Amino acid sequence: MSGPLNRRGLLAGTAAAAAMGGCARAPRPGEEPRVTILRAKYDQGLFDVMRRLLDEHQLDVRGKRVLLKPNLVEFDPGAAINTEPVFVLAAMEAFRSRGASHVGIAEGPGHRRPTLDLAEAAGYFRTVPDFERLFTDLNLDDVAGVKLPGQARRLDFLYLPKTALACDLLVSLPKMKTHHWAGATLGMKNLFGLVPGAVYGWPKNVLHWAGIHQSIAAVNSAFPRMFTLVDGVEGMEGNGPIQGRRKFAGVVVGGGDRVAVDATCCRIMGIDPGKIDYLRSADTLGQTIEANVRQTGEPVRAVRTPFQLLPQFRQLRLA
Repeated sequence: MSGPLNRRGLLAGTAAAAAMGGCARAPRPGEEPRVTILRAKYDQGLFDVMRRLLDEHQLDVRGKRVLLKPNLVEFDPGAAINTEPVFVLAAMEAFRSRGASHVGIAEGPGHRRPTLDLAEAAGYFRTVPDFERLFTDLNLDDVAGVKLPGQARRLDFLYLPKTALACDLLVSLPKMKTHHWAGATLGMKNLFGLVPGAVYGWPKNVLHWAGIHQSIAAVNSAFPRMFTLVDGVEGMEGNGPIQGRRKFAGVVVGGGDRVAVDATCCRIMGIDPGKIDYLRSADTLGQTIEANVRQTGEPVRAVRTPFQLLPQFRQLRLA
């Protein structure tokens, strides 16, 4: 990868590796992380939104292998739990239009073992052409051992799927949701689905035993080349990530700095990103501070849609 993508990806990886003790500082003028917010619906216009967002960030993926990692958790026809299939299809077509040699889709749900059954229930087979050929079940993928750099904690080594480790660019496609343990689940938390169930079991309790916030930082440190596209068209509020209520926010949020993207999503949701432990610990460039982010598209104030929080998370509310 070349240009802004490489620099931003490495910056985000360094931030995650320095978790639990990074010293935030203001970025130098011209080097602020860029985050784009665009209004969107689940219709044909979403394809134009995706292309516009990638064009704005000038992603150089020509000839590269891109891996899309949606959020597939459980299925309830009345709930907004999973990344919408048309959102994944629009992202896939946008990366193809920029010359990617291959765009695959991969996920390893933490609860349901028959991943393809879950994907079918969620509408992926009828929405994404040739889905089964493009899809890799990361719970069952071949793995390689990875030493997590700079991790002074219980989780300093993981077996991770080779499909994810080998791609040129990992693209996190999370659903914008609250979370009953982490407060908010967005692009960084979405990487939990990379940890293989065949090695660590279901529901991957090794990540919870090591501490959920510490584990988010640890897993992210293994994947420095990442771009995030958040499905904020319809999210989930309250008792997320599974049992909350559907919440329409009408946005796609994207960028190459995962901390800045997640922090921006928190502000849209009415959550103070500086109070989310894993974001605060990964913040090495002041990415959780709005003034330090070069934002394009819609301003946060124009799309702010406060998500309802569980009582134990009321202190996270943005003032």
